[in-house]
Amino acid sequence: MAGPLLQAWGLGAALRSRAALRPLGLLAPPCREVAGPGSGEAALEENPFYGKYRHKIQELRRSSPDVFESRMEKRNEVKKQPVGYSNQGEFVRCMEEKAEGLGTRTSKGGFTKDKTLDSILNVEMVKEKSAEEIKQIWNQYFSAKDTVYAVIPAEKFDLTWKRAQKCPSFLYALPRKEGYEFFVGQWSGTELHFTSLINIQTQGETAPSQLVLYHYPELQKEKGIVLMTAEMDSKFLVVHEAQCLANQVQLFYATDRSETYELVETFNHRSSEFKYMSVIAELEQSGLGRELRPGQVSDKS
Repeated sequence: MAGPLLQAWGLGAALRSRAALRPLGLLAPPCREVAGPGSGEAALEENPFYGKYRHKIQELRRSSPDVFESRMEKRNEVKKQPVGYSNQGEFVRCMEEKAEGLGTRTSKGGFTKDKTLDSILNVEMVKEKSAEEIKQIWNQYFSAKDTVYAVIPAEKFDLTWKRAQKCPSFLYALPRKEGYEFFVGQWSGTELHFTSLINIQTQGETAPSQLVLYHYPELQKEKGIVLMTAEMDSKFLVVHEAQCLANQVQLFYATDRSETYELVETFNHRSSEFKYMSVIAELEQSGLGRELRPGQVSDKS
C-alpha cells in the first residue's frame, strides 16, 4: 500500500509489519535546543533515542576518551543555539569529504560508493522504450526488494534540484512512539544523505549516513523522468521509516506552498530563526505524520 504523497512521485516501498508498530505519541521533544539541558553524557541520556546509540557512544568513550570529552564540551557550548545551527557546517563538510572520496567500493557503513544507474539498469537498452515502459521496469524490479524507490517527473525533480543547490540541508522529523526523532538530510551531488541529529551530536563530522537516496537524471531530458532508489542502515531504519523521510523531501523541496519551502530557506540561511515545531506542524498537516501509525494505512496502491 502506498500513501498519497508516495503516489505523487510514484514512490514505492514494501510496507511490512505495519501492524506490529506501536502507537505513536504526539509528544514534542524535551527541548528545542540542539544540545538540550544539562551537560555531558547524562544529558544525552535524557534524549528518548539515546538507547539506540548507547553502544556507539560508550565505544567512543572507551576507545577515545579525549575525543569524547571534546565533543561533550562542544555540545555544551552550543546548547542554547537553535536546532541545526551549530552542527550544520560540520555535517556539510563531512558530506563533501564523502563526495570527494567516491569510488566503486562499498563504504564502511555498507553503502555503495559511486552507485551508477548503469550498475542497476541497461541504460542504452531502455532508451528505446517509452517513459511509461521504463517506469514499469523500474517499479517491477524494486517491488520485490526491501527498499524505497521512485520514478520522479522531470519538472518535480527540476524544482527540487534547483532548491537543493541553494538549500543543501534540512531537518526532518520522523514520528516515533516517544515523539519525534530528528534527521538531518544533506545533498551531496544527486545523492541525499540522512543521519540522525543525535548521531551528529555524538559523532560530529564522522557521523555516518543512515539513509542515502540516489537520484539518476540520465533520462530526464529524453524521457521526462528521474529514477530514484535508496540504501539504508537497517540497524537504525526500516523501510517504512525511510519512506517517510523520502516523502518529506517532496513535501519540503517540491512544494508549491511558499510557507513550506520557507522553512528550508530559514534552516539554511537564517538558522537562528528556525523552529523545529514548524517542521512537525507541516508533517502533521500533510498526513505523513499519520503514515506510520497502525490502523491508518491508505487504501490507495
